[in-house]
Amino acid sequence: MIETRIDRRFVLLKEQGRTALVTFVIAGDPDMDTSLEIIKGLPGQGVDVIELGMPFSDPMADGPDIQLAGKRALDAGQTLVKTLRMVREFRKDDADTPIVLMGYYNPIYIYGNDKFLTDAKSAGVDGLIIVDLPPEADEELCIPAMKQGINFIRLATPTTDSERLPVVLNNTSGFVYYVSIAGITGTSTPDPEKVANAVSHIKNKTELPVVVGFGVKNGEHAEAIARGSDGVVVGSAIVSVIEASLDNGKATDKTISSVYKLVSELSAGVNRATA
Repeated sequence: MIETRIDRRFVLLKEQGRTALVTFVIAGDPDMDTSLEIIKGLPGQGVDVIELGMPFSDPMADGPDIQLAGKRALDAGQTLVKTLRMVREFRKDDADTPIVLMGYYNPIYIYGNDKFLTDAKSAGVDGLIIVDLPPEADEELCIPAMKQGINFIRLATPTTDSERLPVVLNNTSGFVYYVSIAGITGTSTPDPEKVANAVSHIKNKTELPVVVGFGVKNGEHAEAIARGSDGVVVGSAIVSVIEASLDNGKATDKTISSVYKLVSELSAGVNRATA
C-alpha cells in the first residue's frame, strides 16, 4: 500500500521516542467555522493525529456527549460534503498532520463509495474508521480505500478474542485502535494495567502501532495510558469542553480556548509518559 501521512507520523514518533496524542472532534460542532478553527489549532497544542467525526443521525456506538455533538453539527447544517471541505481548508496550511475520518457507513454509502474515496483522497484524508463495517465486508470499502492510499483502521476491544483478532487485523493499516472499555464512549475510565496487557497482546500479532481510546479525560489519564501504548485517543472529554463553553448551543469566545487548554494538558501528560 502507498505510504500515508499516518505511516510517516508514527515512524517519526518512534524515532523521537514519543507516544502519539490523537484527538477527536465532530466536524461542524457547534458550527463549521468554529470547528475548522479548532482543528487548525490542534497541531500547535501537541496533537499528532486528528480524528474528525462525520456526524450521523443514529450514532449507536457513541455516548451521550458525542451524540449531542453530532446533533448540534447536523442542526447547524453539517454534511459529508462540508466535512471534506473542512479537510481541504485545513490542508491549505498543514500538509503533514494526519486526518482520519471516523463514523458510520450510511453517509458514505449514500454519497457513493467510489466518489467518496476519490473526493476524500483529493481533500487530504489519510484514514478511515468506520465503526459499523466489519472485516467480512472488506470488499465494500476497506480494500478500495487502501487502493486509493487511504488507511483503513479497525477497532479491537476487550471482547476481541484470539480467534477474532487476526480477522480484525487483516487488511488493517495505519494503526490499530484499541477500545479500552466495553460499551459506549465517555462512560467510564480504563484500567492502565489491563490496557497495557491488551496492547502487548495485540502487538504480538501485528507490527502496526496500537493506540488506545475511550475513557481518557485528563492529562493524568493520558499519561497512564501512554506508558503502555503507541498513542492515546481523547474524544468525549474534548466534546464535553466544547458543550460547556456554548451559550444556547452557540460558540462563545471561550469555545476554542477551552479546547486548546484541555488539549495542552493532555499533550503534557502524554509527554511526561515518555520523558
